[in-house]
Amino acid sequence: MLAGAGTGKTAALTARLAYIVRSRLAWPSEILCVTFTNKAAREMKERVGKMIGPAVEGMPWLGTFHSVAARLLRRHAELAGLQSNYTIIDTDDQLRVLKQLIQAEGIDDKRFPARQLAQCIDRWKNRGLMPDQLDAAENESYANGKGRQFYTLYQARLKALNACDFGDLLLHMLQIFRTHRDVLEQYQQRFKYIMVDEYQDTNQVQYLWLRLLAQTRRNICVVGDDDQSIYSWRGAEVANILRFEKDFPGAKIIRLEQNYRSTPDILAAASGLISANAERLGKTLWTEQNGGDRLRVIGIWDGPEEARRIGDEIERLEREGAPLDRIAILVRAQFQTREFEDRFIAIGLNYKIIGGFRFYERAEIRDALAYLRLIAQPSDDLAFERIYNTPKRGLGDKTLEKLHRHARARGVPLSLAAIKIIDTDELPARARNTLLALMRDFARWRDLAKTASPAELARTLLDESGYTAMLQAEKSAEAAGRLENLTELARAMEEYETLGDFLEHVSLVMDNDAADNVEKVTIMTMHAAKGLEFDNVFLPGWEEGVFPSQRALDEGGLASLEEERRLAYVAITRARRRCTILHAANRRIYGQWTSSIPSRFIAELPPAHVEQESSLSGGASLWRAQWTEREDPFAHVARDRPERSQSRGPGWQRAAAQNFDPAPRRLAEPTRSAASFAARPRGDVSVGTRVFHDKFGYGVIAAQEGNKLEIDFEVAGRKRVIDSFVKLAD
Repeated sequence: MLAGAGTGKTAALTARLAYIVRSRLAWPSEILCVTFTNKAAREMKERVGKMIGPAVEGMPWLGTFHSVAARLLRRHAELAGLQSNYTIIDTDDQLRVLKQLIQAEGIDDKRFPARQLAQCIDRWKNRGLMPDQLDAAENESYANGKGRQFYTLYQARLKALNACDFGDLLLHMLQIFRTHRDVLEQYQQRFKYIMVDEYQDTNQVQYLWLRLLAQTRRNICVVGDDDQSIYSWRGAEVANILRFEKDFPGAKIIRLEQNYRSTPDILAAASGLISANAERLGKTLWTEQNGGDRLRVIGIWDGPEEARRIGDEIERLEREGAPLDRIAILVRAQFQTREFEDRFIAIGLNYKIIGGFRFYERAEIRDALAYLRLIAQPSDDLAFERIYNTPKRGLGDKTLEKLHRHARARGVPLSLAAIKIIDTDELPARARNTLLALMRDFARWRDLAKTASPAELARTLLDESGYTAMLQAEKSAEAAGRLENLTELARAMEEYETLGDFLEHVSLVMDNDAADNVEKVTIMTMHAAKGLEFDNVFLPGWEEGVFPSQRALDEGGLASLEEERRLAYVAITRARRRCTILHAANRRIYGQWTSSIPSRFIAELPPAHVEQESSLSGGASLWRAQWTEREDPFAHVARDRPERSQSRGPGWQRAAAQNFDPAPRRLAEPTRSAASFAARPRGDVSVGTRVFHDKFGYGVIAAQEGNKLEIDFEVAGRKRVIDSFVKLAD
């Protein structure tokens, strides 16, 4: 069943399951039905239970891939070298075992961290590879050719512990099916019907596992949408659903194309966009709904204006009676949420972060804030406890215990106790030297705080403390995202004159804990939004380099571009009534102002279903013109699938991916043409004076306190600036 967004694919699967049981085509215990999350499995079981009653309790093989595999492995554990009471270890235990192995082999765990090895092993298991099946390239992916060695050591250690990790659940059963034909045949005969939800999200080992089980009866029904395959970074392979007909000759494809969620214009816009992908089976969504607003595309000046504009729009919707819990902001990257959190706190708009922590609650941000708090207030013992051994410095719990004892005895904070205890013999020499170096660092950073801006201070301490190097050494997507968040933190601090002002602001943000029964706007990533729906959806940051993600394009090329386009399709189809896309001409990325061009995906939207709006010079046609004069490096896509290019509308639309330079143009600050304004050197300024600022443009002074001005800018809104940064404007 090839099921488009909002077409009721889970309902179709559960209806089929209930029909099989009610019609006595199979006993409940003869049906294998798997999905991906515990939540989805529970919902499916509840739906089926309403249809067939108590019989649902006799369905032991309805669950997630891992839960079903765990049940199978309990029965055949000895064939995998385990006992039936084996333990399933979590990520923390996995890292602990790997660290022990790395240290035992004398490998530098800072250069080759355990987390990097864990990610390699997880990737190998998702692909169904045992240690002896790794090729040379995979073997080289850890510790200069020691990947196979450590994978082997890790698996042996788990067997000695009578344990396995989550990847082993499927991998062990795959190996048992491959090497013990009698076991495989037992389950091939048992499972008369095999059903799979979200088949486009299966990885290689899940695919191999299912194909083996379905070989005899060849009675497998999968439900999925190739246009919603967005989890390749988890190991999902869209090729699994694309080649289903080849894997199972004679398979019948049933297209579910009636959408019960969105308006015609939203569906048409999403369908026009996704038609640019070459690797897809193809379908056409339709709805019986009438009317509705066209998809809006709004061009704005910069990121802060984007947050203000969305905040204003949400307040307008709220005044018109729209519930806040039916409004969502979907971002491509976590760092984008910070602007919205700060803005919503300022205007008193309730919000919640789904699928992640609020910006200032993330571990790396809390660590950085602890450093900053300790600089501002040396007696902050909670901050000291958080970072005195972060990153790892060899200062353990015993050292902290002695510091606490010393501090209590003298009635002083931990940081002062640390300075005092250094001159004693209560600590080993190594701990004393490490603590001395840390205290000297803090003394230097406090001196720096007197002259440097808060942002400069943050960047310096993150580098000098080794925190940045710690994340860089992890070499993972999660670590890269955490580094992005720290960069965004320093960028946020540029708006504050003193460290104290910034920390006070953070305290107010962290105090945003309204009761759970209060309606709140949802902020989440596009990935986390899959499967959800909202009346009003805002999609900010549709610029090249942000979306599609520059990192994704650099790492995956055309395949990643198509996945990014599928992600755009998912994001648009979350909207029931209204969908608004925003793109900024300028954005701060990695601490630098970037002059951005609109995302290529905007140019691929069918113009008949899009309403353009722009506060930028050039108006609504600006983004279109930026794409139409380029040549297409991916022209082979259109050549290979000419029917796609013919269906994509006017010529400018087909030019959406033309001659794309993946590195966006970088500028120190957003600039304007020298001829676009007339300004003279700053003289005396006062309230009501019209001025020009290189970054924020024209504005009028609204308030003045010494050399600090509050200015109402025409585009950027009200800002606080120093008078030396403005010029009088004619």
